[in-house]
Amino acid sequence: MSSEAAGGGRLIVLSAPSGAGKTTIVERVVRAVPGLRRSRSYTSRPARGGETDGVDYRFVSRGRFEAMAGAGEFLEWADVFGDLYGTHAGDTERALSEGVDLVLVIDVQGARQVRARRVPSVSIFVLPPSFAELEARLRARGEDTEEQIRRRLDVARREVLAVPEYDYVVVNDDVDECADRVRAIVLAERSRRDRIAATADAIARTFERADGAR
Repeated sequence: MSSEAAGGGRLIVLSAPSGAGKTTIVERVVRAVPGLRRSRSYTSRPARGGETDGVDYRFVSRGRFEAMAGAGEFLEWADVFGDLYGTHAGDTERALSEGVDLVLVIDVQGARQVRARRVPSVSIFVLPPSFAELEARLRARGEDTEEQIRRRLDVARREVLAVPEYDYVVVNDDVDECADRVRAIVLAERSRRDRIAATADAIARTFERADGAR
């Protein structure tokens, strides 16, 4: 998968511990940046209150998910707290070939799979301000049992060790400022020389023609 080399979109991998605010941040950035889309992961878990199939996730049975994984349909997939989540390779390739920049909101396991497959990507890790703040946010959500909270915190301890594997790190100490920082990363990546080489070369040739006309 190398649509980027052909002038296609760029894959942006964003990871964060559960409760760090990654979904809110990505939603704000996608609304603010034209041509940026969030990838909709497949999941084996049931839809929660207010969630819509095809909008929040693509909900499938565990059996179908496992069959898709066995057929190699996922760019990456992982077991997250007992539920399966995955990014469809075909959906991803189509979006990138259309020139769309695609954000994958995936965990550390998934990000490692993307890197292992040598898929061109930009990776961002979102950190909470502290362990204590992450715990407070998880408790404030009121969605999990005490056991689930402890498990999420234990996983977070391991996930933060992966920070050096990422290209960028932002701290979600204020959701608006954090979203602005992620937006700035996306826009800066669009101006990298390798991404605009064809445009820059075309402009440079107009200077050469202008010089020869004198």
